[in-house]
Amino acid sequence: MRAYENLMLHARDTAALKQVLGRLGWDQETVMPRGAAPQRAEEMAALDRVLHARKVDPQVADWLEAADPADAEEVAQLHQIRREFDRATKVPADLSAELTRVTSLSQGIWAEARANDDFNAFAPTFSEVLSLRRQEAAALAGGGDDLYDALLDDYEPGETSESLAAMFAAMRPRLVALRERILGSGKAMPRLSGCFDEAVQMQLTEAAARAFGYDFDRGRLDKAVHPFSSGQGLDSRITTRTSPHDPLGCFYSTIHEVGHGCYEQNVRRDFLLTPIGEGVSMGVHESQSRIYENQLGRGRAFTGWLYERCRDSFGDMGLADAEAFHAAVNAVDSGFIRTEADEVHYNLHILLRFDLERALIRGELEVDDLEAAWNDRFEADFGVAVDKASNGVLQDVHWPVGLFGYFPTYTLGNVYAGCLFEALKAGVPEWESGLARGDAGAATGWLREAVQQHGSLYHPREVIERATGRPVSVEPLLAYLEEKFGALYDL
Repeated sequence: MRAYENLMLHARDTAALKQVLGRLGWDQETVMPRGAAPQRAEEMAALDRVLHARKVDPQVADWLEAADPADAEEVAQLHQIRREFDRATKVPADLSAELTRVTSLSQGIWAEARANDDFNAFAPTFSEVLSLRRQEAAALAGGGDDLYDALLDDYEPGETSESLAAMFAAMRPRLVALRERILGSGKAMPRLSGCFDEAVQMQLTEAAARAFGYDFDRGRLDKAVHPFSSGQGLDSRITTRTSPHDPLGCFYSTIHEVGHGCYEQNVRRDFLLTPIGEGVSMGVHESQSRIYENQLGRGRAFTGWLYERCRDSFGDMGLADAEAFHAAVNAVDSGFIRTEADEVHYNLHILLRFDLERALIRGELEVDDLEAAWNDRFEADFGVAVDKASNGVLQDVHWPVGLFGYFPTYTLGNVYAGCLFEALKAGVPEWESGLARGDAGAATGWLREAVQQHGSLYHPREVIERATGRPVSVEPLLAYLEEKFGALYDL
C-alpha cells in the first residue's frame, strides 16, 4: 500500500475515536446524571490517552516522510495530519490526559458555581485548569513562540494575537462611536412582555432550525446550561436554552448553533472521517453561525416570518406589529451577557475576554484577581457595574473547560461574516424573499457551496477570499452595522 493510503486508514480510525470523545462531552452537558461526573472524567481521560498515542505513533512520521500526494486534496490531507502530529508530539501524553480529566470535572463545578453566583467556589478548580493550559502552551511554544499564540493556533491556524489585536484596534473606534450615537439618540425600542411557555419555545425554535436547513435526520436539538454544537458529518448536534421571560434568547441561540451544525453537515460526504472532513477553523465556523444568526436571522425578512409564528403561539407579546418585533430583536443595550448581546456590543464583549485571557496565559493576571479585573473592565467598557458573577466572569463555559484562544475567533468570525454577506447579497438576489417565507435555502445554499462543502481543504482566510473574491477586511462588517443601526435608530 502507498504510505498515503496507510496514513488515511490510520487517520480515519483516529477521527472516529475523536467523535466518540466528543459524544461523551455532549452527553455530559445534556443528559448525564450529575453524580457521574468523576467517572466520566476518567473515561474521557482514558480515551484521550488512546487518541494521543495514535497521534504520536512513530509510523505516522514514517508515512508522512514517504507519502507522495497525487493532487491538491491529498496535499491538504497531509497538511492536516502533519500539523496534528507536530503539535501532539510536543505535548506529553500525561499532560494531555490530565487536561481532559480536569476540564471534564471543571464543567460541572463551574455550572454549580454559576448557579450560586460564587466565583470563589470555582477559583481553585479554575486555577488548576489555567496551570495545565499554561503548561501545554509552554510545551507547544518550545521556548520560542508567544504562549497565547501557541493556544490560538488550535482554533485559528495562521493567526497571531498581534494580527488580531491590530484588527480589533481598527474596529474599536467605529464600534464605540456607533454605540455612543445609538445610546445618545434617545430612541427607545419596543420590548417583548409576558411569560412564554418554554415547551412552545422549543417547538418554534425547531421550526426556525428547519427553516435554516438543519437536518434532524443527522442531528438533534437539546437543552444545555450554555448553548453549544458538537459532532460532525452524519451526527452533528446542537443545544439551546430557554427562559420563560425571553424567547429571543432561545431562538437566536438555536439559529447560531444551527450555523455551526450546518457547516459540519454540509462538508463533502467523501471527506467524512478524514482530516479535512471538518470546519477549517473556529473563525470560519463562527462566520457561519454569526451570518445565520445576525445578517439572515435578525434581518427584517426573517423576523417578519418569526413574528407571525410567535404571535400565533404566544398571543399578545406587547408589540404592535412585525416592525415592532424587528426593532425589539435588534434593540441595542449595554447588557451583561455575551450570547444575548446585540451586534453593536457583541465585539466589545469579545475584546474584553481577549485581553483578559491573554494576560492569564502570559502570567500577567492570576485567578485571584480575575473577577475584579473583569468587573473593572466591564464597567469601563459598558458603563454598567456587574451585579453578580453569573452576569460576569462565570457566564461563559469556555475558560472552565480550558478553551483559551477561542474567544477572538468570534470577532474574526464576525469580520468574515461581513465579507461573506456582502458577496452573498451581490450573488443571490432572491435571498430575502425566501427568508420572508421561512425558507433560508437560497442564502444558506450559497454558503454551502462557497464555504461549507470544502471542510478543511483550504486555509481559513483562503476559504473566505475564494468565496468573496476579495481580501479579508473589517470594512464590510462595519459598514453593515452602521447602515443597519443608523436606520433603526434614525442616526
